[in-house]
Amino acid sequence: MSDVFIAFQHNEESRPVIDAIVADNPNAVLTHPTGLVKINAPGSLTIRRETIEGLTGRPYDLQAIHVNLVTLSGHIDEDDDQLTLSWSH
Repeated sequence: MSDVFIAFQHNEESRPVIDAIVADNPNAVLTHPTGLVKINAPGSLTIRRETIEGLTGRPYDLQAIHVNLVTLSGHIDEDDDQLTLSWSH
């Protein structure tokens, strides 16, 4: 099974998204290349709007992740509630 990954700018706006990814994906591994936070996960990785809202205490538009998104690897399955990266179709 191949890893998927996503990387964000390392800033305060990205922090709740990164924290939510870690909370919802226990196999995720974070690295910190200069100015970035890269998150690798075996097989798949899911970002859930509900988890981000729980961490911030306010509504969150999942499209807002794209402002600080640098790169990703994997097939994208996205709706208003979650974004999942995987290598399966």
